[in-house]
Amino acid sequence: MKIAAANRTAVLAIILVSYLMIVLDISIVITGLTKIQQGLNFSATELSWVQTSYTLVFGGLLLLGARAGDILGRRRMFTTGLAIFTVASLAIGLAPSAVWLLGARALQGVGAAILAPSTLALLSTNFPEGPERTRAVAYYAAVAGIGATLGLVLGGLFADWLSWRVGFFINVPIGLAMMLAAPRYLRETERRPGRFDIVGALSSTLGMSLLVYGIVRSASAGWSDPITVSAVAAGILLMAFLVLNEWRVEQPIMPLRLFASRERAAAYAARILFLGAMFGFWFFTTQFLQRVLGYSAFVAGIAFLPTTIPNFAAALVVPRLTNRLGNGYVLVIGLTASLVGMAWLSQVSADTAYLTGVALPMILIGIGQGSSLAPLTVSGITGVASEDAGAASGLINAAHQLGGSLGLGILVAIFAAAGSSTLGAQDLLAHRIGASFVAGALMLVMALVITFLFIIQSHKSTASRCANCGKEVWRAGGSAGSSGKLWNIVRGASY
Repeated sequence: MKIAAANRTAVLAIILVSYLMIVLDISIVITGLTKIQQGLNFSATELSWVQTSYTLVFGGLLLLGARAGDILGRRRMFTTGLAIFTVASLAIGLAPSAVWLLGARALQGVGAAILAPSTLALLSTNFPEGPERTRAVAYYAAVAGIGATLGLVLGGLFADWLSWRVGFFINVPIGLAMMLAAPRYLRETERRPGRFDIVGALSSTLGMSLLVYGIVRSASAGWSDPITVSAVAAGILLMAFLVLNEWRVEQPIMPLRLFASRERAAAYAARILFLGAMFGFWFFTTQFLQRVLGYSAFVAGIAFLPTTIPNFAAALVVPRLTNRLGNGYVLVIGLTASLVGMAWLSQVSADTAYLTGVALPMILIGIGQGSSLAPLTVSGITGVASEDAGAASGLINAAHQLGGSLGLGILVAIFAAAGSSTLGAQDLLAHRIGASFVAGALMLVMALVITFLFIIQSHKSTASRCANCGKEVWRAGGSAGSSGKLWNIVRGASY
């Protein structure tokens, strides 16, 4: 069924604005963290849960949210997710305490887990394959880069001139408008029979939450604390139970066969390490800019531009670089740029100048971010059967959110442990932030090692096996003819 041009514009606007809400709420909170800490009396380690409570639930329920859309209808789940996200945004804006805010952020993660998969699926069902869909997907991908930058600036602007709460209140009228427009313009998708792997979704979310909680708690209570040990042990047991459940259940949300490929498994592991380092970068850099250099929240948002602009620019040239150098080598370039930038940034002190000690390494980190995520996604879906394409894409995004949460938890524990009795308050804070960046650099080193051992070597083995087969082998591990379709998947594969 063809859709009139005016209706296509409305459909695209509804999808892009709703997706923008998700992207903005990941970044808009970053530059407002210091104001949130002051207003609701968060400790330095507790503050990380403002991000983690959202990303843990988002990542843990993302696969279940995608399955719900298949079974119950994408438009229905789109509206449901949007409603939950909007109500949670209002609750965050009204939060009278830290506990209230964290609970509302978790609820917002539930809404995002339902909403995010539906946005891309509705885009695919409402735009026919060809130039229209390609253009729509390009706009969809651009929203991620624009939204991240806009969120940082708006978050600082609201926190300085109005209140950090305004960044969440603005979701309410926008969400209500999208909910009213969705039934009018969006077509419902065909329902598919299936079952919900609720046990798998809950065990993954609770397991990761307990694991991260135990790690963060160790920063204040120590590793001998019974609650710390119990939380970590319970988290590990639940993750082991998840593997057992996915092996036995008839329709798993995380098919274990996706890990059969060494390249795919390595891509998931490298993504977790990379996102752990990057979540730490965003979280601790805003602390450094505002609490050490004394920047206002708005100026701190502007100060992130040396990362966000190169990030967006690098992402645009990755497809061409991949065709010339190969997916694995582009990933190595991206990880190396991030590693050099993070190692440089780890030298910060209370006397560090913004231009030479922060802005220049930010440029390298931005290039690394823009150059790494798409190649990691390509390797994460290489060789996947068509019936597993949705599960593979969902697993990539789950690894994205959960890896960031786990990595940030580890870096927060290292931040708290890096004490010194000989330093003043400002010097101590800078010292602890620098130690966290050192740990982030080590995560990137591990991601690089995994890339060399399993992704680069996998491509070499493929090229060697096909040297005499008379066919051109695309450097990313797939056929030359599949590259266009693969990049269309990659553009929309990271929520």
